[in-house]
Amino acid sequence: MPPKLTRDLLERGRDQQLRLAVTGLSRAGKTAFLTSLVDQLRHAGLEARLDLLPAAREGRLLGARRVEQQDLGVPRFPFDRAMTALDDSPPRWPEPTRGIGELRLSIRYRPRRPGWIGGDVRRLTLDLFDYPGEWLLDLPLLGHDFASWSRAQTLEGERAALFADWRREVAGLDPTQHVEESRLAEIAERYAEGLRAAREAGFSDLQPGRFLLPGELEGAPVLQFFPLPGLAEHDPASLERLPPESLYATLTRRFRHYQQHIVKPFYHEHFRRFDRQIVLVDVLGALNAGPERFEDLSRALSRLMQSFDYGKRSLLSRLFAPRIDRLAIAATKADHVTPEQHGRLGELLEALLAEPLKDLRFADVPVRALSLASIRATETREVEQRGRRQPALHGTTLAGEETLLFPGEVPKRLPGEDFWRRQGFTFTAFRPLPRTDGALPHIRMDAALDWLIGDKLT
Repeated sequence: MPPKLTRDLLERGRDQQLRLAVTGLSRAGKTAFLTSLVDQLRHAGLEARLDLLPAAREGRLLGARRVEQQDLGVPRFPFDRAMTALDDSPPRWPEPTRGIGELRLSIRYRPRRPGWIGGDVRRLTLDLFDYPGEWLLDLPLLGHDFASWSRAQTLEGERAALFADWRREVAGLDPTQHVEESRLAEIAERYAEGLRAAREAGFSDLQPGRFLLPGELEGAPVLQFFPLPGLAEHDPASLERLPPESLYATLTRRFRHYQQHIVKPFYHEHFRRFDRQIVLVDVLGALNAGPERFEDLSRALSRLMQSFDYGKRSLLSRLFAPRIDRLAIAATKADHVTPEQHGRLGELLEALLAEPLKDLRFADVPVRALSLASIRATETREVEQRGRRQPALHGTTLAGEETLLFPGEVPKRLPGEDFWRRQGFTFTAFRPLPRTDGALPHIRMDAALDWLIGDKLT
């Protein structure tokens, strides 16, 4: 057995290694979170403000450095490139994830009760994993066959208008007939265009995810399928007896190939290896986009979380069949609302994920919901209005305009018709704040770190 693999197994056996998945849908802020996490740990004991992480508050966290990752075939998370963007003048947000990324940190700390094993200073190896949010959306496909997936792809309201071209193309198709390869490719591209337009419009529940970020699969037949409307009008048994060259059989074959050769390997090679997970959610973006997109986000997250393997583990299962044993769910971009709204943001997140959270707590999986800002983009100010002091946000918009505003109140519960009628919340995108004291400015990254790794630093 290679020495490096032996060392990894020993570390896991001694509970000195963690695999943390940073997941979330597109634009939830995964790249910013990972960049900030690494930066905070690297500056621990120096300029980092991590008061909510006991190991840092007590002076026991000595710092962290990047070391060679376990899987040399996976691209390294582009931390340096992200920091270059944030240190630019003016600061820029890092480019979002477009592929799998991995990064390994070696964290040094002093335990509260030093023992003879490991001496006064110990090490925790933290493996971080990053994935495009678009690819995550494919995990629920494993619970479908082609017919059930087609029935689940309902198009209504604003979403339906974005797929108008595809709907015209697919309207006259007969599942029993043969369709030329070139024609299939054209219709599949119309469907992909609809998915891309829906993503730009703020929708989240978009499948297949690889249609949005195909990578090396660009142009491959495996990405040239689409749902078939109206299958309920056909007898399921007769559909399954159709010849291989029929439209239904061709699309079914490609759907199964996509499941077996794209989605399943992605799940087995990566997601089954995690110990802990944080799911990042852009609640404010969905709240700002309106009721249809807000409900779409809720549906996408519920389906996604059913795909993960949650539960506690014995030592043997930790070594050979890892499962996620601690989960954080975070509403990102908390700096885009005033501080007194942060509690409401957390409550809204819990309401948005009420059903998945019930299932997790029933299974006795430790889970915490919180709001955070991985990298601050605003500062809190006060303004006087009609003789009263009122909190406000000061920041620079992406267009370079300095502004002072009160974005509005975040509802504690799932918003009803009255909220949407008055649309009482305005979400403004800001540039990141420049660094002034070494570590990136943040809100509650220390709380997230405490929940995710704090018990391993005691």
